[in-house]
Amino acid sequence: MIDIGDKEIVRRTAVASGFIKLKQETLEAIQKGNVKKGDVLSTARAAGIMASKHTPDTIPFCHIIALDHAESKFTIEEKGIKCTCEVSARYKTGVEMEALNCVSASLLTVWDMVKYMEKDSNGQYPNTEISNIKVDLKEKIPLKGAD
Repeated sequence: MIDIGDKEIVRRTAVASGFIKLKQETLEAIQKGNVKKGDVLSTARAAGIMASKHTPDTIPFCHIIALDHAESKFTIEEKGIKCTCEVSARYKTGVEMEALNCVSASLLTVWDMVKYMEKDSNGQYPNTEISNIKVDLKEKIPLKGAD
């Protein structure tokens, strides 16, 4: 890992987003609560938040950061679902990897919960796609009382 021992503790926030393309019938089932595995967006929200807290477990050189806040929000769009995650902490290094991990786990959970609806007759996923995972915002704000 990078040595961050001499860095200043500041409030750090990162927002990341991504998109999962789904069939119209799948989107309707999610909206109506008709998915066999349960409430897709609530489960995906929990998975994303959990993933953000466990980022160093899957990305080897990430620092262990006690997060102050993590959230995963969803917007159902015409061709799929957009996920936006915001993560913040008071620490010496950024939380963009935690936000990206949140988005990734959230979208993978959506896929897992609806995959039986997305498969074609050959067991493939010709319409399902996760894309545009990116950092939308990264900021650091000095803590009150800091020089």
